Amino acid sequence: MYPKLGISQDLQYYRTIADTTHNKLLKLEALDSVISKSRHKDNDAFIVFSYQYISLAKEIDSIELAAKKAMNLQYILTNYSSDPRKAITIIDEVLANKYKIKDSFLLGGLYLKRGGAYFRIDRLKAIEDYTLALENFGKKDSIYIADTYLFRGQSFSSLGKFVPAGEDFKKAYTYYENLKDYEYMLYAHQGNITMYSMNGFYDKAKIERDILIDKLIELNLINRLVASYYNQSVDYKNTNQKKLQLKYLLKADSILKKLDIKESLDFVIINSKLTEYYSKDYEFEKAEERLDLLNNKYTVIEGDLLAESYYCGAYAVYYEKIEDYEKALFYANKKIELSHSLNHEEDKMESHLLLSNIYYKLEDYKQSLDNKNEYYQIKDSIYNQSSANALAYFQTLYETEKKEKELVEKNTNIQLLEKDNEIVKKLSLIFGIIVILTFGLILLYRNQRDLKSKKILQEQFSQDLLQSQENERIRISKDLHDGIGQKLLILKNKLNESDNKTLVNETIEEVRTISRDLYPFQLQELGITKAIEHTITQIDENTTLFISSEIDNIDNIFQKEQEVNIYRIVQESLSNIIKHAKAEASKVSIQKLADKIIISIKDNGVGFDFSDKYQETNSLGLKTLLERTKFLKGQMKIQSKKGDGTIIEFTFPVS
Repeated sequence: MYPKLGISQDLQYYRTIADTTHNKLLKLEALDSVISKSRHKDNDAFIVFSYQYISLAKEIDSIELAAKKAMNLQYILTNYSSDPRKAITIIDEVLANKYKIKDSFLLGGLYLKRGGAYFRIDRLKAIEDYTLALENFGKKDSIYIADTYLFRGQSFSSLGKFVPAGEDFKKAYTYYENLKDYEYMLYAHQGNITMYSMNGFYDKAKIERDILIDKLIELNLINRLVASYYNQSVDYKNTNQKKLQLKYLLKADSILKKLDIKESLDFVIINSKLTEYYSKDYEFEKAEERLDLLNNKYTVIEGDLLAESYYCGAYAVYYEKIEDYEKALFYANKKIELSHSLNHEEDKMESHLLLSNIYYKLEDYKQSLDNKNEYYQIKDSIYNQSSANALAYFQTLYETEKKEKELVEKNTNIQLLEKDNEIVKKLSLIFGIIVILTFGLILLYRNQRDLKSKKILQEQFSQDLLQSQENERIRISKDLHDGIGQKLLILKNKLNESDNKTLVNETIEEVRTISRDLYPFQLQELGITKAIEHTITQIDENTTLFISSEIDNIDNIFQKEQEVNIYRIVQESLSNIIKHAKAEASKVSIQKLADKIIISIKDNGVGFDFSDKYQETNSLGLKTLLERTKFLKGQMKIQSKKGDGTIIEFTFPVS
């Protein structure tokens, strides 16, 4: 049965011919007229008559005619009907007769369009199709070649493959520039900005994105601003700038409202992320308003895996924050299924962290630890990949100015680095499995022996997790210092341009800073006393906080693991003062007595109510300090009032 059209009598005239004639060529012409007149006016009619046209064209062996209609139908099926799989099936049926297609535009176009459908459900297959499109397009198809490089670059970038993505964006930009297609030149520019962000070059990304936004406004491409504003909000989220994150989400939302866009992926993404933001900020009324908007447009979401992933993530965060953990668990599990289908690593990582938090609140500590380890494993993998990509990025700048022999030599170094990363990944996986198995055996053994040991198990769990984090910090710190740091130094020594040297110097210093923050090597080199004094000096010299100290020598009193926890207690206490206390001065005192060590840290800041602060779900700093104190079998006392400064005193027994 045909859909109701109501377009014009002219359309009805061609429909009647298509329904009544027995002449296949005449029917094909009539269907072509109906499709042409219903396009952009009645999508349902366009889909129905396109199916008929493609089927009849194949029946009379007009494969190239079927190819044209299949290409036109893909966009409507993927974006209007949210049915990319149907689009793929139709194009597959046409490609089954590809040997009958002589036009390079049609053959390359079929792969290009199928890649566009796969982009919604499988980025790796999308890349394969874009590559096939490039192989089949001819020289006269330059505009479509440019599009293919752009879309393949976006696919590579979304999978974290920044080097091939950068090459594709550059080729696309050059094609568009030669064609004087300035709008799409800006799309290629956007691709490079995304890569800067994903590599952690947020300042560079911000500079380039501001230029892009000005160009979009100048060219009146207002609808394209949504993506730029959203991507900037993601960068601010990654750098913990919450107010700016919200500002740019609302900017994107204002564009959607201005243009009255309510049935697009952008609409789903922006409202989902605003739901998550408001939920985490405990503004539940605002979060529920955004969820209502999403539910009113659920037909846009259903069937689109990417849209469903954002939708489920929003609901999972919302239900977790209102403490409906069963519903939160349902949506979090749905999101992780979708992230695996989309093969998107960052979504997988966020989903595992979300599940870990939910299981912890449900007191299912094994599941919580399993998901936390999965989170760290993916995070480590992404970090290693990003580090390799950053090195590859600088390597590319260098290689373009060298001879073929040097290119081969440098490529060999990259391959060795990739092999090293593979070994690190395998070791991380083995380590994760060992931790999980060990924890499981301990949990089972203790449950069998004493069902009343739940409190002890929880404390042990927290301490094991702290130690696991310290071990992980040590390993990553050594990898940074001994692996990537050394290779950057080699690269620096071989660079000629001063600008590049400056950039590499900054990168080396950043790697060293991260390495020092991850694990305090001063403990090994200087001892615990000097390490603490060094940290105090660094904070005193590099912040507005004035710190005085009276520190007795406590070297060789504690074991190495205990020294690390003592160092972290001092470090985290001072960090809390800098972040929250608004203090002008602080004093650190360490007394060595006959049977104990007393550490006192005072500040003249705004103070706080300990009981209220400790009950907050995001007060991880105080809870971590307490766990470290328990690990050392010590005591922690806090004296604080709002507006009257804070004194934190730690007492540790000396055996």
